[in-house]
Amino acid sequence: MTPSTPERREVYYSGRVQGVGFRYTVHSLARGFAVTGFVKNLPDGRVQVVVEGVPAEVRAFLAAIHAAMQRYVRDVSETTGPATGRFEGFDVRY
Repeated sequence: MTPSTPERREVYYSGRVQGVGFRYTVHSLARGFAVTGFVKNLPDGRVQVVVEGVPAEVRAFLAAIHAAMQRYVRDVSETTGPATGRFEGFDVRY
């Protein structure tokens, strides 16, 4: 991928990530970046973030999440692939 080719990252956060404003914080942070996707609580206690955008914006957004929420996060797993272009904004999903 080139620096301007949009990418998709699926990131799973585990730890004490539900009930601490994680989704609200991620949604609020997304407004400051040129990214699309969603954040969602999962039944197993993790939080899923799916984000699409150019790699520099995606990295900066994920760094902002880390800076804001790292005290709640025990583990992060992540996959990267090509963007699908199917998101119009960044939403909280339930």
